[in-house]
Parts: sequence; C-alpha cells; structure tokens
Amino acid sequence: MSDFIPPAKPIIGDDEREAVDRVLRSGMVAQGPEVAAFEAEFSAHFVQGRPAVAVNSGTAGLHLGLLAAGVGPGDEVIVPSFTFAATGNSVALTGATPVFVDIEPDTFTLDPDAVAAAVTSKTRGVLPVHLYGHPARMRELEALAAEKGIALYEDAAQAHGAALDGRPVGTFGEFAMFSLYPTKNMTSGEGGMVSTATAEIARMVKLLRNQGMERQYENEVIGFNARMTDIHAAIGRVQLTKVDAWTRTRQDNAAFLDANLRGVVVPPVADGAVHVYHQYTVRVPEDRDGFVKALKEEHNVGAGVYYPIPNHRLPSLAHFAPGVELPETERAAREVVSLPVHPSLSQNDLERIVAAVNAVTGAGS
Repeated sequence: MSDFIPPAKPIIGDDEREAVDRVLRSGMVAQGPEVAAFEAEFSAHFVQGRPAVAVNSGTAGLHLGLLAAGVGPGDEVIVPSFTFAATGNSVALTGATPVFVDIEPDTFTLDPDAVAAAVTSKTRGVLPVHLYGHPARMRELEALAAEKGIALYEDAAQAHGAALDGRPVGTFGEFAMFSLYPTKNMTSGEGGMVSTATAEIARMVKLLRNQGMERQYENEVIGFNARMTDIHAAIGRVQLTKVDAWTRTRQDNAAFLDANLRGVVVPPVADGAVHVYHQYTVRVPEDRDGFVKALKEEHNVGAGVYYPIPNHRLPSLAHFAPGVELPETERAAREVVSLPVHPSLSQNDLERIVAAVNAVTGAGS
C-alpha cells in the first residue's frame, strides 16, 4: 500500500533550525529581540500595522485579549459552539459566561441572526471564529455590534491571511488572536499572536503576559507568565517568509479537490471572501465515521473530524448551556470531515485523495 497521507502536517526545515541555533548561540533565549521583531513583522504582514503581541499559545492569546478588553465576571460573550473548546474556555477563564449560538451551514461560522437573538443586557461582546480559514460574516457582525453597543472580537486561530472584501481578518475586532500551533498555516513551534485595535489594549496584553509588569519588579496588575521565547519567535519569523506561498498551494490544492471530488459536499467560499484552507472541510451526509474509517483502512488516506462534540455538549462547558438546541451545529458535528490540502502534498497525493474519496462514496468511474 502507498504511504499514509496525514490530514495535517507541520513543515519545519533547515531555515527554522538555523534560526533556532542562532538564538541559542546568542544566549538570549527568553522573551527578547526576536519576539519584538516577530511582533513587528507579523503586524505588517497580516494586520495592516495594528499592534501585535506575542504570547505562548493561542489559548493564552484569547484569554489575555478578553481580559485586556475588559471582559470579566457578570459579562456574557456570544460564541459559536462549533469550534475548538479554547474559544469557550477562554471566556469562562475570565469569569464571564460563554453564550453558545448556532452557525450558518455554508461557512460553519456564527449566524448573525442567532447572535442578534442572544444579545442581553449582560452581553459584553461577540467572538466569532474564522473557522477552517474562512472569514466569519464580519459585515453583518460588525453592523450588529455597532447597533447593539457591544464589542466585537475575533478568533482567527486558523485564518492567517484570510480576508473579506479586501480587509484582512484580525483588523475587525477590538482584538484578534492567531494561533501558532504546529499544524496551523504557519507555526512558531507553539504560540499565539494578539492583534489589537488600540495601543492601550496592546499594553494591557503585554502586562498580563509578563506577571503584570512592563518594567522589572514594578508589577502594575495581577498577571500571568504567558511570554513567548526568542526560540519560538525565531521559528515564526522564518515561517512568515514562507506562509504566502504555502497559502497559495493550499488554495490550489483545494481547487483541485473542488473540481474532482464526488459524493461529498465541498466547502463553498462566500462572495468577497479569501479562504486560506487551514482545513479543507467537506460534508458527508451519510455515515461520516464509516467514510473516515474506509479512507484510512482501505486507501491509507487520513482525514480529521473537527469537531465531533460541540462545545455546548462538552462536560466542561455544558453547564453554561442548559437546554440549548443548536441544530446546524449538531448537523455539522455529525457530517464534517477535513481532507488533506497541506503544502507538502504532491500531485500524486492529491490524485490519491480524489480516487479514495470517490471510491468510498461510490462515485468513482
């Protein structure tokens, strides 16, 4: 049988190794000049020069961003249930209440009508997720936030380079978080980046990541140790030089699958949207789990299910959502499958993926 095709794969090469060696030789390993340079370069590359603050994980970025934006006990933040648990966790960690609402079926992102119906006097803000690399419906959500007098935040963990109407994600909300986990579209090994609308929020994130201090031993607020190391920043700086080419490859790979897959529902792209395909996610309306098993066991093709249990049904978060019914979220959790489109795929790999999917669905020639 041919080699296994994984659903996702980090890409680390000699350039990244050399960057790490450079930092190790310098003796400056903790947060230092590499982090500052990475923040400036990321800001210019992805978020039109907005202040950017590096932290040690995407989850830390969400948590500290929410705290810096003033979210806390007594507040509600509207979030999707169809996402990784870090979104709801980060709201809960501030002492606020995550309010789970439904998604719209095409892009798997927050339904603005569901958000509008969930706003109460306690609503502090709304936190859409640009899931799988497709931007959420930010036109409607931005207008809704302004109308209701609530804040808009962004979980851009999977959406480096995604855009809507020419405007990059990460530039809509009071803050936005980008994850730098190994299998994201670019990585720092581990880490996160927080883009902020104001210098004030950026400064608060910097305080919170560093035990509440800007100057050593002058602690201004209660803070955390959420610093990024120079080792991780050096990896991220190298990856910044490569991510645009990788994104174009992901988009080309997705276009090939769009044109050739049969028997599954391929992911649509909204008008004006740039999809960066962190995941290429299809729907399999019948026996999704059997489909995934057959791809692996019969064809040695990996596929990922993100996410089989919605947040509002997780044991850790369900108490925030008693009696909540989210039909589109539940349907997506039953049907979604993410197929490989990562940049390390060869043309032969892509053809194998198409042949495998079409064979398993019975749509092969």
